[in-house]
Amino acid sequence: MLKPPLREGPTWLPALAEALAEALPRLLQEAPDPRLQELIRALAAALADGQPELCLSAEAPPGIDPRHWPESHRRALAASALTQPPDGPLVLEADRIVWRRWWEQRQQVLENLIQRASALPPHPASAADEHSQELSGLDAEQRRAVLAVGRHRLVLLQGGPGTGKTSTVARMLPWFERWRSGARIHLAAPTGKAAARLRAASGGGYGCTTLHRLLESRGESFGRHRGNRLALDLLVVDELSMVDLALMAALLEALPDSCHLVLVGDPAQLPPVAPGALLPELQRPRLAEALGEAAITLATVHRNGGAIAAVADRLRAAIAAGESEPLAAIRPALERLVAADNLRWQERAADVLPAPLREALEAHRRRLAELARACAAGDLDGERALLAERERLLVLSPRRRGRWGVAAIHRALLGEAALADPLRWPAGTPVLCARNLPDLGLANGDVGVVLAPDPQDGEPRLLFEPGDGSRGGAAIRIHPAQLAGGLEPAFALTVHKAQGSEADVVIVLFQAGGHEDLRLLNTALTRARQQALLITAAASPA
Repeated sequence: MLKPPLREGPTWLPALAEALAEALPRLLQEAPDPRLQELIRALAAALADGQPELCLSAEAPPGIDPRHWPESHRRALAASALTQPPDGPLVLEADRIVWRRWWEQRQQVLENLIQRASALPPHPASAADEHSQELSGLDAEQRRAVLAVGRHRLVLLQGGPGTGKTSTVARMLPWFERWRSGARIHLAAPTGKAAARLRAASGGGYGCTTLHRLLESRGESFGRHRGNRLALDLLVVDELSMVDLALMAALLEALPDSCHLVLVGDPAQLPPVAPGALLPELQRPRLAEALGEAAITLATVHRNGGAIAAVADRLRAAIAAGESEPLAAIRPALERLVAADNLRWQERAADVLPAPLREALEAHRRRLAELARACAAGDLDGERALLAERERLLVLSPRRRGRWGVAAIHRALLGEAALADPLRWPAGTPVLCARNLPDLGLANGDVGVVLAPDPQDGEPRLLFEPGDGSRGGAAIRIHPAQLAGGLEPAFALTVHKAQGSEADVVIVLFQAGGHEDLRLLNTALTRARQQALLITAAASPA
């Protein structure tokens, strides 16, 4: 049988998928079955894409012959030792086939969360009741969320942009402090940028770090675990959509059983890059029923997001309805846009970088360079102005490669030679920290700027505002050599890298063609605080 090509992925993926398809049945002493081998290849491809499972009720994945999907594959699985515990590496669960490792970890995480969601015994009367000042001005669902943190050890707070998730958390914290005097409270998020936003929105009065810093990441392990648990009474985790299964398992292991946990997220945002998206799992009817009143969804929009919000709402509806074509879903809304709207839309040929993008980036680059050259050591006002300009514009693409990919944008701005050596990047170049570096106070995803060469040694410096909370948000200057191998230019970011970030103006280059297109586009557009420009690929002439 000819094997259909796997979806585009890492260069090592085809060899690994083929090796697994051959080795797994052999290790369990089974004769090769073409249907099972197709499934194993497709599961390997899905895992490389961050998905530890396949849905048997969906359309045939790339690499699987649709003529036999899914009944032939379901029968082959049911008869195979590959799905038999404890050694079978796969689990057949209703309409899903899952790698056993992630299935077992997922079961443990979900059981922990369900237990935490159980209602607590009524608390003795206290000053923090349903008429407390922390609840004034909140809508009914926001009030329910604040009160839920005293009635459950888990609160799942969900909602789209502008529905008041952050403001609800800001009221929840002082309410909990009044309900439990002397409570030890901490805030956390998956990325430095998201943690910095959460710290600012909560008023800065609570500890706030990345999850990796909170758990004392040591590369492949954590310093915080069941033998060295966190001393906390309340932990709030924002941007739950970015938290993968392994990270949540590590967090739950490190939390005391008595600690209240508030998980905040938007189900329509992109899932994490690592395997095991937790938030979509919590939307399943069985889990939603098990969480009961501990799960609150905010639906009332309190912030007028204009056309950006209207298009994002249409994308969210398309996600909920299981649609797969983002441009078809929003084209009518895009065609009704007017000049006064905060969202603009252009269709451009996909064979070159669009002129509006290049013009905006060149103007941004010139302003950054001017501010970076003028930013002397100790010039706090200059640092703030430079970092503010860096956050003014965010250019996003779903892909790293291709004519509209992030790499192509940086080649156009920096040239091929400069891409290889951060020491040659000109002053004003935004840079992305691509690793967790706790000793420097930096987290994966933090964005800084190249400064002019230092007068003392002629070497450039990088200006970062760490998002992990280790330096109280104060900017730091770092030599590029300290981040060797962990730096990327950041005039443009992939949508995944930009999760948790915001900018005044966002430009989105979008070409359809991925299974997460709806979530990609929704995530990208909602990074904009004020204005967004969506540039889509025009249809090729016949």
